[in-house]
Amino acid sequence: MDTRAAAQRFADTWQHGWTHHDTAAITALYRDDAVHTSMPFRPPHQGRQAIADYITWSFTGETNPQVTFADPIVDGDQAAIEFRVHAHDNGHPVTLAGCVFARFDPDGLAVQTRDYWHTTDGHH
Repeated sequence: MDTRAAAQRFADTWQHGWTHHDTAAITALYRDDAVHTSMPFRPPHQGRQAIADYITWSFTGETNPQVTFADPIVDGDQAAIEFRVHAHDNGHPVTLAGCVFARFDPDGLAVQTRDYWHTTDGHH
């Protein structure tokens, strides 16, 4: 699978998976030994199971997410993909905007990902 196809599948699966809180579909995008850093200064999540646990935790309390992922920007085996989410977190409206950087193996699985994102509570 070429990187452009892998990156588009990653974006599409994340968009649908986040919308429907389908952790299994998202987790299947990652190689068993993948590493994900969810914010620049958080310790990384090592391995597919740790990534799944993080995703499950991050969906807790979130309702009715409206998720969009932009077209990936691809260079070599890596891609940058912007995303935006409007949702309710424990009943409060929240907007999250960010970007994920992903590196893919020859099979199209993510081996290393890192996110940069920020939230607003809708009152600004």
